[in-house]
Amino acid sequence: MPYVSGRVVHDADAHIMETPTWLIEHADPGIRDRLEPLRLSSGNELRQTGDPAEQLRDLDTAFAKLAAKHRSEEYRAVEAGEIMGRKNFAATGSFLADDRPRALDLLGFSSQLVFNTFHNRRLREWEHTGDAELAIGAARAHNRGMVEFCSVDRRLLSTCYVPLFDLDRAAALADEAIGMGAAALLVASGCPPHHSPSHIGLDGVWARAQEAGIPIVFHVGGTGDLIDAPYFQNGLPIPPDFHGGEENFRSVDYMGIPHPPMQTLATMIFDGVLERFPELRFGVIEQGAIWLPSWMKQMESAFDAFHRHEERLQKLSLRPSEYVRRQVRATPYPTEDVGWTIEQAGPEICLFSSDYPHVEGGRKPVERFEASLDAAGIAEDARQRFWSENFLDLMGTAAAHLAAA
Repeated sequence: MPYVSGRVVHDADAHIMETPTWLIEHADPGIRDRLEPLRLSSGNELRQTGDPAEQLRDLDTAFAKLAAKHRSEEYRAVEAGEIMGRKNFAATGSFLADDRPRALDLLGFSSQLVFNTFHNRRLREWEHTGDAELAIGAARAHNRGMVEFCSVDRRLLSTCYVPLFDLDRAAALADEAIGMGAAALLVASGCPPHHSPSHIGLDGVWARAQEAGIPIVFHVGGTGDLIDAPYFQNGLPIPPDFHGGEENFRSVDYMGIPHPPMQTLATMIFDGVLERFPELRFGVIEQGAIWLPSWMKQMESAFDAFHRHEERLQKLSLRPSEYVRRQVRATPYPTEDVGWTIEQAGPEICLFSSDYPHVEGGRKPVERFEASLDAAGIAEDARQRFWSENFLDLMGTAAAHLAAA
């Protein structure tokens, strides 16, 4: 029996685990030698030391052995019972695309929106270097890899990255990503290097996405450091993260996760982007949702305080919270009180995600969400929105075949 049965569930946050040379393998020849392999470490990955060529040979050998293990009868004999227990590179379909459909069957999810694991921060940093060809070339390589991985099953929906740093090229890059088969356009949660995300020069990006009927999505990891580094200089040891290392999220930097999408989306709402593109949907993925009620209230307060003096606010036909309920969808963490969030923010916004195959998603996300929904007495129609309908609304034409299935 699959992990989920008896209901339709769409997963708004799932991942591939990129191998060290994944990006290089999908890059144009002109930039391949400018892209370094991933330096993988801690409980999630493998550590590289010594000569670079020797490192790559060792990693190729290690991943060949790992792939053989995944294909072994011993591994597959127990994978149904371990589908939520095995994590990261150990999980079924985490890096072998041909195995991912089997993982979906074992999970019982009707679809997954698929993101990279290791490249959000890299893609964002390349945008901020001033090296346009490297930033764009890396984005193209990422997008080829994502579309290729997801091509094995129509239930896998690929996210393709669009750099926003160049106002003159952004719309064409969005066109290119859509033409490759993007189910969603991934952009950095924070501000581009030289202009606001609400700049009218980016209207071409939003127009292309709206016309194609696919969403703009933000994802954790694409904003640089979440908080200033001195917050960790407390004279005490840095506690380990989920993976047993020091390079991921802990309690203190967890508090900074929602700030970039809160600021970016508020700016876009106040500057009329959601007004100009009323059919466009925005997904805030793996950045929590418990912050939604207070953020919506804060925008309402700002709207009332500045409406009299700001022409841009006077041009809006809706109040800020109304834009959010109409066009913004967000994934709560399983540790958050999703029932309370739905009560306070409305049933239109929250949607389920598993974070498969990452450790952070936990082994029982469905059970944890159900417990919160039960405790809050959330009605069945709102539950259906959470498990399925809000996802279909977010994904638009990219998920039309899923709704019909």
